[in-house]
Amino acid sequence: MVASLMPGWMLIASAPVLPPLGFLVFIAWRQLRLGLLPVWAGLPLGLFDDLFSGQPFGTAVLLWSISAIVLDVVEARLPWRNFLTEWLVAVGLIIAYIVLCLGISNIAGASTPLRVIGPQLVISVFFYPLVGRLVAIADRFRLRPFVLIR
Repeated sequence: MVASLMPGWMLIASAPVLPPLGFLVFIAWRQLRLGLLPVWAGLPLGLFDDLFSGQPFGTAVLLWSISAIVLDVVEARLPWRNFLTEWLVAVGLIIAYIVLCLGISNIAGASTPLRVIGPQLVISVFFYPLVGRLVAIADRFRLRPFVLIR
């Protein structure tokens, strides 16, 4: 949820430049820990993202839920995992998410050309491994046992 709020903190721009951090973190958590977030987690997290992203209401709910289903299908079909496979799946989902967000916005009346999202696509694709690393660090911290010192 904090990652969905962060793009609004850093920069206010007339065109999308910053990656959709909430979506990137969602994909990274789903790929890192399969059972941690259930398939239906896309609905409430996407709802929260819709409130702050400026997209038409329901866009993130739909696309995050579809992404969660796609990640489940990919994990069922490809039981072996490596960095390249996960990165290619994430890149496909990120590109589809950004392009479909633009398409849904245009249906709602935005009339924005496709070339406007080019920088956001490039930054998002190359930023994903860093987000994955930060999610892994946060997960390692989450799994660390607490030691009570008296």
